[in-house]
Amino acid sequence: MSALPARSASRWFDDRVIGPGASRGERFVCYAGALAGTALALVLATLAEMPALALLVIAVVAFDLYGGAVANATATATGKRWWHRPGRTTGHHFVFVVCHIQPFLLALVAPGVTWLWAAVAYGLTVAGTAVVLATPLHLRRPTAFAVTTLALTVAAATVEPPPALSWFVPVLLIKLLLAHLLFERE
Repeated sequence: MSALPARSASRWFDDRVIGPGASRGERFVCYAGALAGTALALVLATLAEMPALALLVIAVVAFDLYGGAVANATATATGKRWWHRPGRTTGHHFVFVVCHIQPFLLALVAPGVTWLWAAVAYGLTVAGTAVVLATPLHLRRPTAFAVTTLALTVAAATVEPPPALSWFVPVLLIKLLLAHLLFERE
């Protein structure tokens, strides 16, 4: 079995994380956003003297969330070519969100992250997703913004993450409720 050429391997990866046929500009802005967010998250975690395992998990989570927030907002991802292509159902979108268990990964490895904080972050995200997906299409965009702003307020008023992870809940909600669940009509 021969190895894929580097170009084909990178295109295969791009097709899975951004969407098939992503333009050069879309790929650039997605990876630039992912890398910038990861760098910022790592600086904050390093300044907070997080242990090495926490730094590794934070880096992976930040790359996924920052990159995903940008990628999910591209025409390639939100148009009919990928996440909202024919055959994708409300159930597919709900499962995609439910699989984002990063709050619990952070609770496992990052000092100062409580299970309560993880449960609140996850619960708000999943509940917000259920509300948005239950809303008629013509009201989804304003509903997603309403749910996101309310969830951010509830999260900020109820449980506090370590300052080094203050970015997490806003970026998680932006990635999933505002970028992934909403789509552009072609």
